[in-house]
Parts: sequence; C-alpha cells; structure tokens
Amino acid sequence: MTLNPRQRQLLEVVRKRVTMSVEELAQELDVTPQTVRRDVKMMEEARLLARYHGGVGLPSSVENIDYRQRQVMNSDAKRRIAQAVAAQVPAGCSLLINIGTTTEEVARALVRHQGLRVVTNNLNVAATLADNPASEVIIAGGVVRGRDKGIVGEQTIDFIRQFKVDIGIIGISSIEEDGTLRDFDAREVKVAQAIIEQSRQVWLVADHAKFGRPALVRMAHLSQVDLLFTDAKPPEALQAVLREAQVKVVVAP
Repeated sequence: MTLNPRQRQLLEVVRKRVTMSVEELAQELDVTPQTVRRDVKMMEEARLLARYHGGVGLPSSVENIDYRQRQVMNSDAKRRIAQAVAAQVPAGCSLLINIGTTTEEVARALVRHQGLRVVTNNLNVAATLADNPASEVIIAGGVVRGRDKGIVGEQTIDFIRQFKVDIGIIGISSIEEDGTLRDFDAREVKVAQAIIEQSRQVWLVADHAKFGRPALVRMAHLSQVDLLFTDAKPPEALQAVLREAQVKVVVAP
C-alpha cells in the first residue's frame, strides 16, 4: 500500500510511542476511532502495524514481510526511486547490486544503460539486466533462496570480495533514528556488508516505510553511505543524522 499523509503520521506516532490504544491515536490525530481502525486494518494487512490486546504497535522485528507482498508494497515509490537512481548512474561504470524489491526496480530502470558491468547476488536483477546486450552481468555463487531468488552464504561473500566497483546499490529493511541500518536475515546482511566494503561509493535505496521500522540484524550505519535515495523527506531526527554523516539525500519526484 501507499500511505496517505494521515497514515504516515499514524505510523510515526506508533513508532515513537511503541504501543497506543485506538482511542489515544484518534485523539492524537484528531480523527474518529473508526478512521483509526480502518487505517490500522489496512496497515496491519501490509505488515506495517500489528494489533495487540488493548492497543496498536509495531510488527515483529524477527520476520520480514513475505516477498510477494513486498513486491507490490509502495511499488510506485520504488519505481520513482529507481528512476532517480538510474538518472545518476553513468554509462560504462561497474555496479554491485544486492537483494531486494527496490534494487530489482533499479535493475529495470537501468535496462537501457550502455556499458554497465554488474555483479549481483540477486537472480531477479541478473535476469532483468541480461536482456541488455550492451551490459555485462556477473552472478555470485552461493545458496539460492527460493522465496526471492537471492543468493547468500560464505561462497557469495568470497566471490564479491574479488571485485572493487564504482557504485554499490543496496536495499535495506530498516533505518533507525540513530542511523543504524538493519535487516532480517544474518546471511543476507553479511553479503550486503561485503558489498559496502567493495564499493567506492555506496548508494542506499529505501522508501519511507523503512524509516523507523524494526528489524533484527544490524547491517551498517548511514555514515557508511554516500547517497540515500528515497521517496519522502526523512523524519527530523534522521535528517540530523544524515547531515552529520554528510549523506546526500535524493527524494524522488
């Protein structure tokens, strides 16, 4: 789902307060409890919120949303982010691209670029870019996850460490207010860390739903990123971290 301004505010309030009752949320947002229940139901189906006994809170930090659901969530925002990324990728450069539905959109936006050399642990990215005869795609070895066609494991890390690329393009599940980047699968996180190490520049792609979302495994910090591509202005606390880390923010039009 794509959140409207009221739903974004609702999500931000719950993230700050951890849990709240429907009545408290209605008072905070100056809307009826019925409106809150309707919004919460939609956001619960999208796995952005969870209903507990007596209140509304954040979903589990242990398990990610199903891949098929993530493919359609905020799909317009992800396409706009991908187009903003493609507009800044020069022809003839080398890229590392990791697992994620947003990075898959980036691959689609890059399909007409000339002279790219792309190393990836994402079979969906590889299949998309392989349609471009003017670019070369190199696939990492390792264990293929059936649910999303991502490749992970120690073999994947060793393979990636053979390369030093111009730009590493990474997706993420969570950006915390202190700038910590988190995801759900420790094996996937280790591969992403190797991509960061082997990239001269690191570009992070994340839609607004990733701001403040809980996730289990620490991957990196925003200070290790050069550019953040997103679809909405980050929360104020996160903006301060971005400024301190000197991360350039590109909000997709």
